[in-house]
Amino acid sequence: MSAELLNKGGGGAARAAAPDLVGGPTDRQTWSLLARSRDLSKAGKFLDSPDSYGVVLTGQRGIGKSGLARAVVSSLGPKVHSLQLRNTVANGQTPYGCLGFLLARLPSEAVSSPTGILHAVTSLIRQEAAGRDTVLIVDNAGGMDPMSTGVLLNLMATGTAKVVATVQRASDLPADFHRLVLEGELGEVHLNTLSEEQTKQVLGSVLGHYVSSTLVGSLHAAVGGNPMLLHALLEEQRQTGNLVLNDSVWTLRDRIKLEGATVVEDFVRSKLARETQASRTVVEILACAQRATLVDLAGIFGTEVLVEMEDSGLLTVERGDDHWVSLRDPYVGEVVHSWLSTRRRRELRLMLHGPKEPELQGLAAQDLLSYAAWMHSCEDEPMPSPAHALAAGRAALDNYDPNFAIQCTLSLDPKDEEWVPGQRLKAAAYLMLDLPLHAAQALDEVSESHLAALDPVEFAEVTAAKCQAMTWIDGRAGMVPGVISDGLETLGAMAGNYPPETVAKAYNRLHLCSYEYNTYMGEYASIIDQLEEELAKDPQVDREHWLRSAFFLVEARCILGRELEAQELARTVSRHLGDTDRPAQLEEAFAKHAFLVLLLSGQWRQCIELMRRTPSRSSRLQYRGALTELGIGLAYAYAGKPASAIEPLRSAVAQLELRPAMNMNKVAYAATAFAYAQVGNSVEAGRYLDLYRTCRGEGTYFSESVADFCAEMAGRWMGDPDVKQRLLARVRDDVEKQRVTTAGICLFGATVEGTDEEYRLLEDIAGRRQGPLARISGNLARGALNRSSRSLLEAADAAAALDLLVVEARCVAMALDFARDAGETTAARTAQLRLERLEHSVSALPIQPRSDAPVLTERERQIAKLAGKGVSNREIAMDIGVSVRTVEGHLYQVFTKLGVSSRGELNGLL
Repeated sequence: MSAELLNKGGGGAARAAAPDLVGGPTDRQTWSLLARSRDLSKAGKFLDSPDSYGVVLTGQRGIGKSGLARAVVSSLGPKVHSLQLRNTVANGQTPYGCLGFLLARLPSEAVSSPTGILHAVTSLIRQEAAGRDTVLIVDNAGGMDPMSTGVLLNLMATGTAKVVATVQRASDLPADFHRLVLEGELGEVHLNTLSEEQTKQVLGSVLGHYVSSTLVGSLHAAVGGNPMLLHALLEEQRQTGNLVLNDSVWTLRDRIKLEGATVVEDFVRSKLARETQASRTVVEILACAQRATLVDLAGIFGTEVLVEMEDSGLLTVERGDDHWVSLRDPYVGEVVHSWLSTRRRRELRLMLHGPKEPELQGLAAQDLLSYAAWMHSCEDEPMPSPAHALAAGRAALDNYDPNFAIQCTLSLDPKDEEWVPGQRLKAAAYLMLDLPLHAAQALDEVSESHLAALDPVEFAEVTAAKCQAMTWIDGRAGMVPGVISDGLETLGAMAGNYPPETVAKAYNRLHLCSYEYNTYMGEYASIIDQLEEELAKDPQVDREHWLRSAFFLVEARCILGRELEAQELARTVSRHLGDTDRPAQLEEAFAKHAFLVLLLSGQWRQCIELMRRTPSRSSRLQYRGALTELGIGLAYAYAGKPASAIEPLRSAVAQLELRPAMNMNKVAYAATAFAYAQVGNSVEAGRYLDLYRTCRGEGTYFSESVADFCAEMAGRWMGDPDVKQRLLARVRDDVEKQRVTTAGICLFGATVEGTDEEYRLLEDIAGRRQGPLARISGNLARGALNRSSRSLLEAADAAAALDLLVVEARCVAMALDFARDAGETTAARTAQLRLERLEHSVSALPIQPRSDAPVLTERERQIAKLAGKGVSNREIAMDIGVSVRTVEGHLYQVFTKLGVSSRGELNGLL
C-alpha cells in the first residue's frame, strides 16, 4: 500500500514530486482501513458471536464501509465462503434485484414460486459453501427490495449465512433488518470520520517518510476526515505539484484549493443531485456567506427545508442565541462557491442581505470576511466601504490569511482616512509572509503630509510598524533606536493638542516598541526596571499595553536568572488574557515568551503541552505549523530525547525551507544537528551543521542563542575540540550583560570536562539563578570541586525529577568516579547500578566514568536479581536453562563487580 520511498538519502532543499497514488475507487475505499483496526475487530466479533446474525456497518458516504466489510470477511480466512450482493436504485425496484446472479443459476422449475426460490437459493449456497460458514456482503442494504430481504432473513434464520451489510443509517434498513439491530441480534458498527491522528496514520502509511503537521492538518480540515475524499484530494495535490517531498518530509507548497479537484467536485455534485432546488440554494448561500442566522434562512425558505437538511447531515445549527446555520462539511461550500458565476453570487447576496451594506458594528470577524470575499468576487459590485475593507483586512490577518488582508487594502484610496492604517495592515501582512522589505516599502508610501495629519496614537503605530519591519531587514536593525527617539520627540511636540489619555497611549506604544527592540537585541538588563514599573500600573488603563509589557517582563526575568518569578508571572498573565478584545493574537505572542521560560527552566514536557495546545486550524498551520513542530522538537532535544526530536525537527526544516519565518531556519538546522549528534549519527549531524552555517540573517537574541547552543552541543557530541572555548566566550558575554540563565546553560555544556575555575564560575552563576536547573548546576559544581559523590547524586535526583536523563547520567558518572576514589563502596555500587539503568534509556552517555567500572551483562543482571530474591543456584539454573556451574560463575562476577560478599546485599542494589 505504501508509495515508493523517494530521496532516501535526505538532504536540505532536496525536493521531489509525490509518487503516483493508488487511484481506483476500490483502493480509495480501503484507505480508511489503515486506521480502523478497532472497528475491524469489533465487526469481526459480531460475526464470530453465535448470538448474532452478523453486523451492519453505518456511516456517511465515502467513509469506507464497503472496504471494511470486505476486510472483515477477508480476516476470517479461507474457512469462510463469501458472496457480495449489490443494491442499486434500479434493482431496488426489481424483485430479487440483488440476487439476480444467483437466480440465473437456478433451474427453471425452482423459480416458479417465492417458496421455490427461497429453498433453491438456500440449497445452492450450502452446496457451494461445502461445509464452510457463509457470509453475505450486502452493499447499500437500504436499497434492498422486499423479496431479496425475505430471502436474506431466511438464510440468517436457518443458520445458512451471516450478513455484513452497509448503509448510511441503521434506520435506512428494511424494517425487519432494523428490528434485528434494535433487538441486538444484528450488531452495528458506526464508522466515524477519521480523527486528525488517524489521518496522520493513514498518510504516513501510504506516503512513507515523515508527514508534516501542515499537510495532515490541512488535508484533514479540507475533507472533514472523509477517507475517500482524503485519497482524492491528496492525488489532486500531487498532480498540481502542491504536494512535495522536501528533505524526506511530505508537506505542502501552498494552501489547499478545492477548485478543480475533480473527484471532490464529483462527490459534491452527486451529493447535491438528490436535494431539492431550495436545499441547493441554501447550500449556495452558505457557500458564499459561510453562515447565516436560522431566522434569516427560515424567512426565505421556511423551517421544513432547514430541518430536512439538518437531518440529512448537510447543515449544522449552533445552539446559541442567534442559532447560526452553516454547512456541516466546509469542503462542500468551497467547491460550490467555485461553481457560482458572478451574477449568481450577486443574486444570492441580495437574497440574504438585500442591497444595503451590513452594519459594521457588531459584525463578527467570520461574517466580515465572508462579506468582503463575496464583494471582491463580484466584479460588477462596488468594493466594500473603506471601513469595511480595513476591518475585513484585520480579520483576515487574525485568521492567518495575509494575502487576502493585502487584497482588502488595495481598495483603499490615499484620500481615505483608513488608508494609513491600511498601509500598516499591509506591512503586518508582508511580515507574516516573511517579506520585511515589502513591509518597509508599504510604510514608506505614507507621505509626510499623511504623517502630519495623524493623531498621536496612529502616528505611534506607524512608527512602531516601521521599527518592526526594519528589525528584520539586514543592516537596518541598528537604526531602530533613532527612529524611536525621533518618534518620541514628535509626540512631545503634539502633546499639547490632544487629551492626556490619548498622548499617554501613544507614548505607551513607542515604549512597547523599545521593549521589543531591546528584547530582540538581548539587552534585558537595560529594560527590566521599566518593565517592573509597567507591571505595577493599573492594567485597566491600557490593557493591551500592560499585557504586552508583561510578556517582555516574563522573558527578561527568565533570562536574568529569575526563572521562578518568570513562571509565576506567566501564570498571572495567562489568567488576564481571556479579558482582551483580540485574544488569539495576544495568546500567540504570549505563547512565544512562555515557551522560552519553560524551555530554559527545564520544563520540557510543559513546552510540548503548550505547543500542542496551539490552535491547529489549517490557515494557521500554513504560516505557523513549522514553528509549532520546531518547538516540540526543541523541547525533546533539550531534554536529551533525540529519537523523539528528529521527526518534528525534520518536519519543521522541510516547511521552513518552503516558507521561511523570522530566520528560524537557523534554529531548525542546528537543533536537528544536535538531535542527530546525540543518537550518534555524525553524517546527518554534520549535514545539518553545514546547512546551519550557510544561513544568513539574524534572529532574536533568544533564537540566536538557541541556535548557537544547539550547534555547539552537536559539535561537542561529535568531538569538536574547539567547542569548549566558543561556549566559554558566549558565557563571558552573557555574564557581562547579566544573562545568567543562558550563561549557566552554556557553561553547563562547556564543563563536561571542566576545570576547577570553570566549576567555581558555574557555582557562582547557579547562585544567581532560581529553580531546579540552578540547583542541578550548583550541586554539580560543588560535587566536582569537593569531589563529593553525595552532591552529584543530589544533582542527579533533581535531574531525574525533570526527566532530564542525559543530565542525570552525567551527574551519576561523575559520582561513580568520586565514590570509587574515596572508597565509598555503597555510593559507588548505587551509582554504578543507576548508570547501568540509564544506559538503557539514553542514546549515549555524555561522559564515561573515568574508572571504567565494570558493568553487569544482561545475564549477570538476570541471575543477580533472582539470587537477591533468595532463589537457589539450582532453581536459577533450571529457570533460565543453564548449568549450576554457569550460575555460580556469573554470581562470582557479580559479587566482584559490585563489591558485595552476600546474596542479601544484592536485593537492595538491584
